[in-house]
Amino acid sequence: MELHITGDPAADQLLGDDSFALLIGMLLDQQVTMESAFAGPEKIRTRMGTVAPAAIAELDPAHFVEIFKERPSIHRFPGSMASRVQNLAGTVERDWDGNATAIWTKDDPDGEEVLRRLKGLPGFGEQKAKIFLALLGKQCGLQAQGWREAANPYGQEGAYLSVADIVDSDSLKKVRANKQAAKAASKAAKATER
Repeated sequence: MELHITGDPAADQLLGDDSFALLIGMLLDQQVTMESAFAGPEKIRTRMGTVAPAAIAELDPAHFVEIFKERPSIHRFPGSMASRVQNLAGTVERDWDGNATAIWTKDDPDGEEVLRRLKGLPGFGEQKAKIFLALLGKQCGLQAQGWREAANPYGQEGAYLSVADIVDSDSLKKVRANKQAAKAASKAAKATER
């Protein structure tokens, strides 16, 4: 699969080639730009030589934090996010035999089951799991029955609500515009509650 999320061909290539790298990018996608979050796995790979779940899970936590802090930093919160990535790596290694793809392919799960499995991962709440499910369906060829409904509203065709809809600079602009509109609506709603 060919993804166009970060604007960096090497980072996008890794996301398309390595399912665990894609999971890491989704995990990092909070309180930083989408491009920065999804470029994180390539920074880890460049600094460690790998993004294999076993290698990340087994690394000394203090050393992994230093990898996150190295300039340019992988995330604006290196300590907590390094810990979350290691927890995710440990879970994928332990529960999925180090194969992130098994989360959405083992035993031919339907969309609801994939969503349940994603929500069982460290750092993946309801919204993040739905966005990732939509990304799998819209850009990664996931064929699980009912994935669009399980990922609602992110699974809707032409929604432009999340990283799942970014395929070029135009779609990125649409996603940003929708996110800004949602923030403005949320602020307005809170102001009227007072």
